[in-house]
Amino acid sequence: MAHASDGRSLEFKLPDLGEGLTEAEIVRWLVEVGDVVAVDQPVVEVETAKAMVEVPCPYGGVVTARFGEEGTELPVGAPLVTVAVGEGDAAPDAPVRGAGPDTAAGAAEAPAAEKKAEGSGNVLVGYGTSEAPARRRRVRADRQPATGASGRANGRVRGAEPVDGPVPVISPLVRRLARQHDLDLRELTGSGPDGLILRADVEYALRAAAAQGGRTAAQEAGTGRAPGASSSASSLASGASRPDGTRVPLKGVRGAVADKLSRSRREIPDATCWVDADATELMRARTAMNASGGPRISLVALLARICTAALARFPELNATVDTEAREIVRLEQVHLGFAAQTDRGLVVPVVRDAHARDAESLTAEFARLTEAARAGRLTPGELTGGTFTLNNYGVFGVDGSTPIINHPEAAMLGVGRIVPKPWVHEGELAVRQVVQLSLTFDHRVCDGGTAGGFLRYVADCVEQPAVLLRTL
Repeated sequence: MAHASDGRSLEFKLPDLGEGLTEAEIVRWLVEVGDVVAVDQPVVEVETAKAMVEVPCPYGGVVTARFGEEGTELPVGAPLVTVAVGEGDAAPDAPVRGAGPDTAAGAAEAPAAEKKAEGSGNVLVGYGTSEAPARRRRVRADRQPATGASGRANGRVRGAEPVDGPVPVISPLVRRLARQHDLDLRELTGSGPDGLILRADVEYALRAAAAQGGRTAAQEAGTGRAPGASSSASSLASGASRPDGTRVPLKGVRGAVADKLSRSRREIPDATCWVDADATELMRARTAMNASGGPRISLVALLARICTAALARFPELNATVDTEAREIVRLEQVHLGFAAQTDRGLVVPVVRDAHARDAESLTAEFARLTEAARAGRLTPGELTGGTFTLNNYGVFGVDGSTPIINHPEAAMLGVGRIVPKPWVHEGELAVRQVVQLSLTFDHRVCDGGTAGGFLRYVADCVEQPAVLLRTL
């Protein structure tokens, strides 16, 4: 194993793996301490709220430390591994990393203009290949409590007084969880690197509060808060007598879905309208297309083509709301998301530039993204940036639904199952292939007239596909 004297130790931190992601869970380590790694070699497989990702290390050398066990959740910016690079990879005047105070006392100061080691530059979003400080000492959750007035806060060791200065929390999810349960983060000691407070620390504290009869951290610290003070932790305690059930953590894809849908419900004043349509002619048109040879055209591709034509006529629905600026942002490109159910949960892959694709191209892209979703290979870029969503819930054998808008989009078209039903056709009762269509829309971007016009146009195209010829 290489030592600091052979070169220097470079720290590789968990990068920003995509839009809005703040943490990732270690699924599988691909290297061991002591292994030699090449530049851009994957060192760990992590699961974010959006996808499974193999993370490449931009340094080549010997792995001297790994931070976190499999199953551990790390925030973006937390160290993953340290790599000792050889003399040939490091600046000749690089100082020794990891020296303690006693060894540093006799060492000469490094030159101010120290040359920086360079990484591959082939990095993911938001992180660089900067040189790390010394291999940092890991902070463990089982550290000994201080004496005197010190004690335990919700099961985690804390000092005699709340910590002054900024609270060591990176993840906004951790802050929100603590705020929802009236938990003072200053009274917790984190188990992450350098005392970083992780979500597991907050969850542990809340469970401990419930087990101790609903006493909050402030009460244990002697702040005098009344036992009847409003606190979600005490609410948890009040339910401690209920029979225990199976608890499933809201994390990964399930947690991301929960957060996004909750945010949509909080922020978007949505409304839904729906209409039944005779899809017989659309089904016949698809049969004729597939009988003519060439790649087969999927039904969802035809529905997507109808969506893009409708959005060209009603661009108000291809939009988002900038709440800070109090502005509606109408978007030029249509990046069409579609709901896909997988073993890992519901995901919404995005077909880029759907407005510029024909039915064959849409069919191929839907098939590619669906297969990637089922295999867990979707990248963050394929799961973000949608402007409108198509939800074909008819595959579950249901007729209708009132779907929740995929925040921050402004609308979602829902399609139920297509089934034979009695229908008045050309003045006579006949059995036709009928589908229910629904449109859930953000009432801030348009009124009911626009939403109704959009849905009526979609229904007209389903009933008379020749209507689309006007826009081809």
